[in-house]
Formats: sequence, C-alpha cells, structure tokens
Amino acid sequence: MERPQPLGGVVPTARPPGGVLPPGRTPPGGRAERPRPRRFAAAVTSLLAFAATSLVAGPAAEATSEGPCALPRTAAHHSLGLTTWNRAYPRPVRSLDAVMIFLSFPDSTPRSDPAELVADHFPATSRFYERASYGAFTLHPHPQLRWLPMPRASTAYGMRRDWEPARRTAYLRDALAAADPSVDFSRYDLVYLVADPDAPGVDSDATKVVNFDRPMRADGTDIRRVVTVFERHPPDRNVLAHETGHIFDLPDLYHRPTDGKGDWDTYVGDWDVMGSQFGMAPDLLAWHKWKLGWLDRRQVRCVAASGPSLLTLEPVAAPPVAGRRTGTRLAVVRTGEDTALAVEARAATGNDLHTCKEGVLIYRVRGRVPSGGGPVEVVDTHPGSRACWDRSVYPPLADAPLGVGETFTVPGERPGEGTRVEVSDRTPAGAWTVKITPGV
Repeated sequence: MERPQPLGGVVPTARPPGGVLPPGRTPPGGRAERPRPRRFAAAVTSLLAFAATSLVAGPAAEATSEGPCALPRTAAHHSLGLTTWNRAYPRPVRSLDAVMIFLSFPDSTPRSDPAELVADHFPATSRFYERASYGAFTLHPHPQLRWLPMPRASTAYGMRRDWEPARRTAYLRDALAAADPSVDFSRYDLVYLVADPDAPGVDSDATKVVNFDRPMRADGTDIRRVVTVFERHPPDRNVLAHETGHIFDLPDLYHRPTDGKGDWDTYVGDWDVMGSQFGMAPDLLAWHKWKLGWLDRRQVRCVAASGPSLLTLEPVAAPPVAGRRTGTRLAVVRTGEDTALAVEARAATGNDLHTCKEGVLIYRVRGRVPSGGGPVEVVDTHPGSRACWDRSVYPPLADAPLGVGETFTVPGERPGEGTRVEVSDRTPAGAWTVKITPGV
C-alpha cells in the first residue's frame, strides 16, 4: 500500500540479473563499499517537513509518443496518463540498484538475521519485475547485512498505518542518520529501510512508501522517497513488489473503506499487484506496462470508434518467444479526454500462473482519478456470480474475464457510447481472437 514516493538517476553498474551483491564484493566496473565517516550535513533538516501522502507534480516531465489512445498525464497523484513521464520517479527500463538497510532498537534484540529478511523479499521481488517487464528491467538489491542501531526504543516512534507525522519524521531522521556513516547513497536508486520485525513497537501496517516534501541530500544525491518495511517474518506475499510499484509512479488500485470495514478489493480484485499483493493473478495490468515502457505502440492497438476491429490478444503475462515478434497485448478504446476502456488477455503463465480464470479482461481507466480513488475499475462481465471463493481476494471479480464464445457490452456514459467485446476463439498458441465494436 502506498502511501506515499524515488531516488535520482545514478547510473548502475552491471550486475548479475536479480542477484544480491555480497558485502565487500566489488561489482564489475565499480568499487567495494566500506564503512567510513561522512558528513550528514544539514540535510537532516529537510526531513522535518515531508508530504504525508505524495509528491504530485515533481520536476520536469519527459515527453513520450504513444499514439491517440494514450491519456494525458494529469496532476492526479500517480496519474495513469501516458503522454509524459514524471521524472521525479525512476523509470524501470533497464536496471536500478536498491539498498536495504536493517534497523534495530534498544528495546529489542533481533531474533532474525538480516540475510533471512533479505530472503523474504529477494530474489522474489526481482523475479516478479523481470517477468512483468519481459526481461526489460532488473532490480538489483544490495543488502547491508548488519543491524544498525536506532537511538530510541521502537515504541517511541508510534508506528502504525496512519502514522502521526512528527513521529514518522523522527523515525526517518534517525534511520537515515544511523545509515549515513556506512552507506554511500549516491550508489543507489531506491532505499528500503527494514525494521527489526520482532521489536515491540513495529507494526506491519506501517509498511509504505514515504515521500519527502523536500528531498534529503546525502552523498551528493537527492533522496526523494524511501520504502519503510515493517513486515513480519515471513512477510505478506508480494508486499515489496507492491511498494516498489509506487516508486515507479504506479497508483494504489484498492478501495479503502472510510470506516476501515468492508471489502478493499472491489476495484480490481486479484488482477494487479497494485490492487492486492495477495492476488491470484498479480501481474501488472497491460496499461501499467505501457506506462512503464514495457509495451510499445506495436503491442498496443487503438480501436477506432468508426467500426468493429478484429484482433488477436496475446496474454499479458506470457513471456516473449525467442525469434518471434510479440503481437498485441493491449487494445484501447478512447472514451473521453482522460478516460479509456482497456481490453487484455490473462492466462495461467508467468506472474499469473495461479489465476482463477483465463480469458479477456476489460477495465476502465481514468486519468484524473488519484491513487486510491479508483483510477482503474475492472468490468464484471459475469455479474451475480463468484469464483474461487477460497483463494480470491474478491470472488465477484475472480471470474471477470470473458471466455471463448462469450460477448459483453460495456455501457458508456451516454446512449450509443457502449462497447461490445466478443471472444470468438483461442489460437493453438494461447492467444484470444477478439472483436471490439465501439459505439453500440
């Protein structure tokens, strides 16, 4: 869950895909990191004021060229617009380096070794993103395999989901001050602060991404946001993949009830890790992959409103086949200035291996809706039915995809603006043949 978001563009050195660099080992073309005293400078003062929820605008925007169905990026937090990239966030298109810092407290003796906690999250998180990106992106973890002592008891920081800002500021200030003498922040693009999970004041619900109102500066690097990790051992499934998605400017897709009760997963159910890290089919939606640069215009079909389009959709989670050009992964019907209808195929492969139902998934995208407000809403093509009630985070949407021989008309805002989706066949290679007719 977010909750607030990364670090500047340090050019990473080459390292084994998904590998953990042991302490003291020199990376190719790099240097071994050794503890040494360095000045923390007055940068700590920048921690005293930070955004409790987000950075909205960020620095410069990088223009992209994604065609007529790409929604414009708006001022909404984690906008799903695609016309520009917010360069306040690192774009995961090659490789990024993440430092993991382990924090202990005077009121508890750690029962877990840092190496055990690393294994809770890696290489699983790196593998998730390697599969999701079709091999285009690698996340390199660099754990500092020692406990760094915090100056105050864990109970003094008041850790919880809705963390009191002054106490959260104190925690971040103390954590970064404790790490700075031995960690060269200029070498890393992401920062994970991992607390002793057995300390009495640690609350796993406080795991989140925190954005600084003004970046902290250490080792010549602006630190704009960090991931605070308070997970128990073993942790929730895919929790770090979810939080890392926020580092890449992806929104929360879950619905948080105002009273804290009721279903959280009514927007997208199991169909994206940004909705639920417990989902049966947690691969990122094709729209997210388009935003992150893992799909290009050759794999995205913009469906014109003038008439029906017949196309073949390859499953979003399917790995590319060597020597064969990847076909269409996403079809888009533009429904407004900042809204669209997206159509993609989901199958039991890759990150979606344990999906409940295969088929063609339909969802609405709203570019002006902020993170947590429902920027994506999966269309329930089988209203009134449920599936996989024993495994699904939200059974009413577990059977949302259309199967072969099924047709569904998605109503538009006004009469005559609906879109009909017909699934006529599935190829021997596992792709779906789909006819999309806007304006019905």
